[in-house]
Amino acid sequence: RRISAGATRLIDVGRLRVQPGGVERYFVNGMDIGFGAHGALNVATMPSFLKGFAAYLGALAKTLVAYPMPRVTLQLDDAPPFEQVTTMTAVMNGRCFGGSFRVCPDAQADDGVLDVMIAGALGRLAILGLVPKIMRGTHTEDPRLRMARACRVTIESLKPLVVEADGEIPSRDARRVEVGILPRRLRVFG
Repeated sequence: RRISAGATRLIDVGRLRVQPGGVERYFVNGMDIGFGAHGALNVATMPSFLKGFAAYLGALAKTLVAYPMPRVTLQLDDAPPFEQVTTMTAVMNGRCFGGSFRVCPDAQADDGVLDVMIAGALGRLAILGLVPKIMRGTHTEDPRLRMARACRVTIESLKPLVVEADGEIPSRDARRVEVGILPRRLRVFG
């Protein structure tokens, strides 16, 4: 109905630059490092009979067996950089990963800013406790998480990072990731 009506709107696009390698990618929904990126790697290994949400739950279970907690240096816009161990850092233009995980529930795809969720070092039980909250989008006040907004996000690590963007893996050995926003650059039906 929306397509036949011809109604369109402009949304933001995220731009991702990864070093080493000089990889540049664009995303509409979001990108992440840590637990979510490894989960995206594991989705590809799920049996073919697992589809959609079931494949995501299977990947979640597999990722819980072994997941990284990298020490990263993060910079949001021109604020001073800070260092921390993170289970997952997600930079979002949209609200959800996998249609069910409301990582940044207040994100707007056309507001000209990126929404950021930084999870501190979390054990398996803490992750399992947060999953239902993230699915409902009620996790934003959890003290183990930092929610922020920025136009530019830089993530650096001494150890290689797997990077996921819109379900694809543009890098498995990133040391520096620069994320920016291109406001209102993509016209979509809506």
